[in-house]
Amino acid sequence: MTALSLAAPATRGTTPGDDWQARVARAFSRAAPRYAERAVAQRIMAEPLLSRLPEHAERVLDLGCGPGEMAAHLAERFGAGGTVIGLDLAPGMLEVARRTHGDAARWLCGDAAALPLGDASQDLVVSNLAIQWCPALDTVMAELRRVLRPGGRVLINTLGPDTLEEVRRAWSRPDQPASLLTFRDAACHRQAARAAGFDRLDCRTRAMRFHYPDLAAVMTSIKGIGAQPSRPEGRLTRADLARATRRYETQRKPEGLPVTYRLLTLELHA
Repeated sequence: MTALSLAAPATRGTTPGDDWQARVARAFSRAAPRYAERAVAQRIMAEPLLSRLPEHAERVLDLGCGPGEMAAHLAERFGAGGTVIGLDLAPGMLEVARRTHGDAARWLCGDAAALPLGDASQDLVVSNLAIQWCPALDTVMAELRRVLRPGGRVLINTLGPDTLEEVRRAWSRPDQPASLLTFRDAACHRQAARAAGFDRLDCRTRAMRFHYPDLAAVMTSIKGIGAQPSRPEGRLTRADLARATRRYETQRKPEGLPVTYRLLTLELHA
């Protein structure tokens, strides 16, 4: 059993290792077959985005589409006259999307930092819990601005600092001080959006808390938002598991063990 950590982004402006894309793609491809059933919290956190959808959009991009649920919803929402692209870095996710949703959308493998799309080609970009895994936030924002047509809109959910704080406390180990890294704050996203040329932006922060019966259910749930195995040599023992369970139990609420997400919802206009 390997320790679980989050593939949290590098700090703004840094360059990831050469194998970063491959590692993320492999991890999410492996998770793809059971991703939808585990992503209950992710679907609930999508609701703030869905409530902000415009009335009309002909060309729509779902960035980090995963197994395709939101892309299929967007295709239904905007009707047969529209074109929806579901883009993901992980081929395994796109295989599940094609198998589950058929041709509801055009499924495209690509990187958020190098979108395989033309300039000013999209009316709307929607992204639910994806860009927190992208190391180069400035580049991602610049790409979003590039592909957005004048008057278009970007709707993003991402994760802010202190997300999964309860999990971090339970699993913290002296020899693994960075097992859960810090997510970027609202100010960082605002700065990157302005630098990319977005002239209107709104960023709202909220805490969303979920409860689970035990530690196993907690760890299963966070795989739905992209929890990744830590370095291969970091093996867990039964003592590690017992220690994490004891620590988490001290945080138990009447509803169960808490898991808190600090959700950032961004609305950007070209």
